[in-house]
Amino acid sequence: MVHAAGEAPARPVSSRLPGVTAFDRKELQLILNVYGRKVGQGEWRDYAMDFLRDRAVFSVYARVSERPLFIIEKTPRLRNRQGQYAVTNQQGRILKRGHDLALVLRVLDPQLAIVG
Repeated sequence: MVHAAGEAPARPVSSRLPGVTAFDRKELQLILNVYGRKVGQGEWRDYAMDFLRDRAVFSVYARVSERPLFIIEKTPRLRNRQGQYAVTNQQGRILKRGHDLALVLRVLDPQLAIVG
């Protein structure tokens, strides 16, 4: 391809969307299992998911249109530090953080036993 003097070469147009962080299928299954049990017990009623550039967020609500009771976050940049998963309460306090999502989710459902 020949370019006129002072003209920059054309860049290929990328069809990819900007990078976002999301929960994978296994992670969503773990989260939705806990969510389903809590809905069945009448404790939780709604949820929202947000997929941002640096983190994925699953928010749990007791009623529609109020602040979330709990926030489950996946922040990959913390993977090599204190762990990429965290559960935060309504006041913003981190209840549990770690590398294993199943163990982190136990803070929401403590009587649940993990079977390996």
